[in-house]
Amino acid sequence: MNIKLINIGFGNIVSANRIISIVSPESAPIKRIIQEARDRDMLVDATYGRRTRAVIIVDSDHVILSAVQPETVAQRLTTRDDSTDDS
Repeated sequence: MNIKLINIGFGNIVSANRIISIVSPESAPIKRIIQEARDRDMLVDATYGRRTRAVIIVDSDHVILSAVQPETVAQRLTTRDDSTDDS
């Protein structure tokens, strides 16, 4: 089994294989998902007190908050995939 890790900012690493979606926190449904995860103790805040720019939803029902733009996280994920395909 090949484990792929992705940096989501400030030295925080997430398993890329477990990511379901990376979304912006601006919409009401995403804000609701964040609040529900907080209520269930399934929220991981990796922003270090900065503004939340990306919400990462993983297959274990955890919701991870990141201060890095969703496009940046997705690009890191794509770049990581491209570099491992050549191996």
